[in-house]
Amino acid sequence: METMYSELYVDFLYYFNKKQDYYECHEVLEELWLEEGREIFYQGLLQIAVGLYHFQNDNLGGAKKMFQSALSKLMEYPAEWMGIDVKSLRQDAQDYLSRLQAFENQPFSFVPLYIKIVDPLLKKWVEQKS
Repeated sequence: METMYSELYVDFLYYFNKKQDYYECHEVLEELWLEEGREIFYQGLLQIAVGLYHFQNDNLGGAKKMFQSALSKLMEYPAEWMGIDVKSLRQDAQDYLSRLQAFENQPFSFVPLYIKIVDPLLKKWVEQKS
């Protein structure tokens, strides 16, 4: 695949949106993060996946910490970046964090997040992984 996006980035989006396998998301994006000189954007995405993984495994404290850290990293990026809607991802992550912070008073079951892909070519590549 000749693209401006790494195969690992496409894999991350596939595992995040299609498989909801947050452990595998972490594995592939960590590899990209290390390859790309520890790019903060990738770290923010990675931390959202890890936050969801922690919540799935009843680690509420770890989930809150990861969402807070991810949000601080993703704040610096424009509304659309690397083919995704970062603005809506930040809002969804903030909403999730708010729900996690109120969890003791208002428990809720795990619900996945989705990353909205705005680049049609990137969307096609992620779909082809299925």
